[in-house]
Amino acid sequence: MQTKEKDVAMNHLEIEFKTLLTKEEYHSLEDFFKDQPPIEQTNHYIDTPDQAIRNHKMALRIRTLADRAELTLKVPQEAGHFEYNQALTFDQVEAFLSKKKIPQGEIANFLTDLEIPLAALDVWGSLETERREKKIPKGLLAFDRSRYNSIEDYELEMEVDAASDETYFHEFLKEKQIEYKPAKSKVARLAQSLLKS
Repeated sequence: MQTKEKDVAMNHLEIEFKTLLTKEEYHSLEDFFKDQPPIEQTNHYIDTPDQAIRNHKMALRIRTLADRAELTLKVPQEAGHFEYNQALTFDQVEAFLSKKKIPQGEIANFLTDLEIPLAALDVWGSLETERREKKIPKGLLAFDRSRYNSIEDYELEMEVDAASDETYFHEFLKEKQIEYKPAKSKVARLAQSLLKS
């Protein structure tokens, strides 16, 4: 089991715009992203049985990739979300998945300050994504195919520095002949799929 921490994760304000894609739209964009290597990642979403994280309108996840892992807490802001990120070793990931032992650090302290019981935290759902990323002048595009609960869906995100950059996202969609379809977050789509199953 790998124990080395890689790429120390940074806290930052996340402002992103997204649209769901049809399968046909996804395939039509593949050529645009063809030079970007696919990144396989798995998100494990975490909450207490009484949904204390969700009740604070936050989201908590462990994300694992081939060479690294991180714990992320998303906290809503007026524009976007503030992301608290903590790099994890794979041993720390295994300790949480098997023993529910949340790693010490800023995120655990933040949850404790909100009186969220760390011992009650558990994974309630997981989602696998194949992602391709591409830098463009106004931000970072993420081209995603996600699988969860026997569902496969497709999504395009653009992460930007300012909420005012939304116009550029819609111009990009128009240029690529993609119809804008409002997309809930991955965590919300996963939760909705579990309610239906």
